Amino acid sequence: MRITIIEPEDGEEDEIMIRCRHLDKRLLKLIYAIKAGEEKITVLHDGNYFQVAPEEIYYFEAVDNKVFLYLEKEVYETKRKLYELEQIFQGTDFFRASKSCIVNLAKVKSLSPAFNGRFEAFMRNGERVMISRQYVSALKEKLGL
Repeated sequence: MRITIIEPEDGEEDEIMIRCRHLDKRLLKLIYAIKAGEEKITVLHDGNYFQVAPEEIYYFEAVDNKVFLYLEKEVYETKRKLYELEQIFQGTDFFRASKSCIVNLAKVKSLSPAFNGRFEAFMRNGERVMISRQYVSALKEKLGL
């Protein structure tokens, strides 16, 4: 595979072009990662709105019809629904861990089997997130286990 980088002229928009014979899983994952990196999430905190980059997010959690996103030390609310976030980050390191949680696998320090067929994710910020048994097989597939 050859990679060519050409700096655009002044006034030209940045563009990524992929020329390939077969669009395989590896390229799709790369495309989704690039698109997800552009997608910032608008959050609400103390009555103010601002944007958060996906690479800062540890996980999303739905609680009482609200969706919260957890960073290393902060928690913010987003107006997006969990299913919308799952679609936005499809094919990236974000993984549906339960009906109420999406985890950024890039922020997982370790995984450990828990009782009743569930797994427990130990996050890099010290928090723990449970992975429901109905999502464990998808997790193993995503991790190549």
